[in-house]
Amino acid sequence: MIGKIGVDVSASSPNRVYAIVEAELDKGGLYRSDDFGKSWSLKNGDRILWSRAWYYNHIKADPVDENTVYVLNAPFMKSIDGGVTFEKRPTPHGDHQDHWINPDNNQNMINGNDGGATVTFDGGESWSSIMNQPTAQFYRVITDNQVPYRIYGGQQDNSTVAIASRTFSGGIGHGDYFDVGGGESAHIAFDPENPRLIYATTINGTLTEYDHENKRTRPIKPYPEYVYGQQSKDLKYRTNWNAPIAASPHDPTVLYFGTQKLLRSRDRGVTWEEISPDLTKNETDKQGLNGGPLTPENVGAEFYGTIFYISESPHESGTIWVASDDGLLHLTRDHGQSWEDVTPGDLGGAQINAIEISPHDAGTVYIAVTGYKLNDFQPYIFKGTGYGRSWERIDQDLPENNFVRVIREDPERQDLLYAGTEGGMFVSFDGGERWQSLDLNLPPVPITDLTIRQGNLVAATQGRGFWVLDDLTVVQQANADLTEKPLHLFVPRATPMIRFGGGGAGEGKNPPGGAVLSYYIAEEHDGPLRIEILDADGTEVRSYSSEEGDFERCILGNMDQRLPFQVRYPPKKQGLNQWAWDMRRNGLHCVENVKLFAGFGGASVIPGEYRVRIAIGDAETMADLTLLPDPRNEATPADYTFLADRLQEVTHLLNELLDRLQAVRKARGQIKALLEDYPEASELRAAGESGVQRLADWEDMITQNNYGTYEDEDSMPPMLDVHMRHLLDVMDRAGAPVSAGSLQRLEDLKTEWTERKAELAEINRSDIASVNTWAKNNGIAYVSSPGGV
Repeated sequence: MIGKIGVDVSASSPNRVYAIVEAELDKGGLYRSDDFGKSWSLKNGDRILWSRAWYYNHIKADPVDENTVYVLNAPFMKSIDGGVTFEKRPTPHGDHQDHWINPDNNQNMINGNDGGATVTFDGGESWSSIMNQPTAQFYRVITDNQVPYRIYGGQQDNSTVAIASRTFSGGIGHGDYFDVGGGESAHIAFDPENPRLIYATTINGTLTEYDHENKRTRPIKPYPEYVYGQQSKDLKYRTNWNAPIAASPHDPTVLYFGTQKLLRSRDRGVTWEEISPDLTKNETDKQGLNGGPLTPENVGAEFYGTIFYISESPHESGTIWVASDDGLLHLTRDHGQSWEDVTPGDLGGAQINAIEISPHDAGTVYIAVTGYKLNDFQPYIFKGTGYGRSWERIDQDLPENNFVRVIREDPERQDLLYAGTEGGMFVSFDGGERWQSLDLNLPPVPITDLTIRQGNLVAATQGRGFWVLDDLTVVQQANADLTEKPLHLFVPRATPMIRFGGGGAGEGKNPPGGAVLSYYIAEEHDGPLRIEILDADGTEVRSYSSEEGDFERCILGNMDQRLPFQVRYPPKKQGLNQWAWDMRRNGLHCVENVKLFAGFGGASVIPGEYRVRIAIGDAETMADLTLLPDPRNEATPADYTFLADRLQEVTHLLNELLDRLQAVRKARGQIKALLEDYPEASELRAAGESGVQRLADWEDMITQNNYGTYEDEDSMPPMLDVHMRHLLDVMDRAGAPVSAGSLQRLEDLKTEWTERKAELAEINRSDIASVNTWAKNNGIAYVSSPGGV
């Protein structure tokens, strides 16, 4: 009896052919032909090395050496004697699926495995990492309610993952995730408000509790029966490869676990009770040997007739919906004392892949049904009302042959539905009557699960990791009247005042920082777009223009080429635009030729109510915006008010310094011009030369004119402008309450600035006054005063 065959031909010797044959135990294995396939010899070598080769069914002949051949098995195997003997070769990950060998250099190979893709340039002695590519295959996704929230899921042939949705510095990297127990096919459950204890499943009914505080992982399998090699009909509990675990939304210490029956634990998995009968079809003819006599692999992946999804109503404690992988949906409304079959007709054994209880109505439920295992790839979404008494299909507008894995309803807007399908993301604004793509920049990829957290839509994908639509504001507020308006600002969501990071090479990208403003422009405009942020009193705190202004030209002119940056301007393209206000005030007074390496940006505002105004052409639109305190900060409103006053005080000092510096440079230039125009005027020369020198000396105390690049800060002392900027940044970064040290430093800088102003006033009263007296007596324009006390 012969099954599937994998074949490869040696490029260096075309008469040599290698084949992997799936057959009975004494006839299957690696065959080699040296006469174009006319005759074959069995090259078994060590049977352990190739015993699962039928599963992967890949063989690769070296294009340079006819005696070198690779077999892609759970391990990666290599033979250098034409398949007579094999040795295992190390790779970064097991379960090898494909392999490429450079025809011009057989030391250069690419291996594709269940962990990703790895490259070698030394014949497999060393390999590149699999940790540099977003290729994770996630079965499910769940989030907690921390700030920022974390995203959890089990990834195919890898560990479970709990990863930050955003980070405070850089991008989202390796250090931002950890394993939470369970395994590759995990459902995960926890208290979203306190995810210290995390419950995760994996293959063969395995269930663990992970304590993130002490890093202990504890097996809590309800009935620890060994599964490998067994038929599911002989087991006490049949569990799916993707067995579900769920925590009650009313009491997260109550856990539900799905076998063929629903189990419940109230003591962290120490004891379990059956609270349902068998909720599957229990077809024993489908509970036997998996794979038949040629390819038996009883590891639980093929088990059928199991609970596949559990969802307790967030509206009503004890109302629990349970779906099976063989097409049944059951409901209890009394904590499992009685059950009702509420399946929408005969699903023909198709798997109910996900349940969504409407966040707006306790009796409305949605289910996503997948029939691909039955060779049916059509989309199926059912909407049930009256607790399953009435059903309708709402998938008719979806593309054919694009089965649906998950359906979710937006918690803010009723009838706004999201569907994750084998061919991407879809959205409906009318309860499923019409669907349209929501792929945006999402790559073409199957969507395996969806969840909504803190105004974000989180997607698990099969091959591209987690993706997040960071702000659902536009989707939630979109309506048909939008296109009739020349300009529309969507009401921004309340934004916590948290400073998050940006992004880094090879890392997950953080969402935009700050308060995100989304606006729609109906037509193109030649003129500028202007954004203004007003405080509760109507005073402007920040403004932007889509065109370069004096401030932008000044900061770009002062830029150190070793610290290059780009100035961004709000977009004004026709259609939807987004801009993020960084929650800062307008910038400082920029003065040309001042090396203030910390920049001229303004200080942060404080939490409170603001108003956003956007205008372009004759059109204007406004919306309110709430900035929330950083939830990690325990400061009082009075603390924030005091901080705002001190930041404004330091900003005023620094702006006054910059204004005086600019005035001093102007006055010095005017005196120099007079000295050049009237070289013979001795009275002018005496006062003018003294004034020029004294103003230059004063300037050198205000700003470091010898700075060339930012690295000069290491060798030259900073002057007063840098000290003020540093205090502003420290106070801004620390936030409320203001430290005593910062207040003391502020008083010291105010004292020093008072002294500098007094010195400037004295120069103004003496040298500059003498120059102006001479100018007045000679009918010549005065030197402008740089001010003083």
